Amino acid sequence: MTYGHRVIQSLEDNSQIKIDCQMKAVFIAYNQALTEKVEFILDRMKIRGYTRWNQVQGRGSEDGEPHMGTHTWPALNDTILTIVPDEKVKELMDTLRKLDSKTQMQGIRAYVWNVEDSL
Repeated sequence: MTYGHRVIQSLEDNSQIKIDCQMKAVFIAYNQALTEKVEFILDRMKIRGYTRWNQVQGRGSEDGEPHMGTHTWPALNDTILTIVPDEKVKELMDTLRKLDSKTQMQGIRAYVWNVEDSL
């Protein structure tokens, strides 16, 4: 099956129905102090599936303090990778932008990629 289409198989006659369902990968990196807020956003939008990495080090490309888990730079990041339908991407990104505007000193970044295939 080529990704981008969901195949639903009927239980009655084994026929298949192809439904367009374009998906995007959204990678979110954020100060771990924002974990509850990011999870709340995902829950509110009914985005259930994701993978999270804890205690990730990083440094912003333009400004902000590094998050290295050291004595000098004690903060750390968490990251989430979630796969969402196209129609949820704009709302998710807009909501993350609002969170970022309220918590600029904490730091949050999000990136969107096309999903080409899955199983």
